[in-house]
Amino acid sequence: MKWVKMISFLGVLAMTAVLFYGFTQGNFFEDGGKLMENPWGIVSLVDLYTGFVLFAVWIVYRESGLLPKVIWVLLLMVLGFFTASLYMLIAAYQSKGDLLKFAFGAKKEQVLSKYQS
Repeated sequence: MKWVKMISFLGVLAMTAVLFYGFTQGNFFEDGGKLMENPWGIVSLVDLYTGFVLFAVWIVYRESGLLPKVIWVLLLMVLGFFTASLYMLIAAYQSKGDLLKFAFGAKKEQVLSKYQS
């Protein structure tokens, strides 16, 4: 799990830096409009949001309460992979090295009992 923590932490740092850069140096609406005029800009956004949806599926599966699910998914859609990196970092620390707990969260025992029968 050490590598997950390290990569997630680097993701948080990188995303913090580029989000700060984007918000301080760019114009979200003007630059976003230019992005939507470019076919590869559209491809990039579809690719990005496909990744968001896939990551959101993991969050929704892993979390047990409705409120945490909603909050994490909303943050993911707004802040992107900053949120994903932070979520993975928190999950890695909470799992205390247990890969199954990292992957399944509160559902770990449920998953284990299903396949140990």
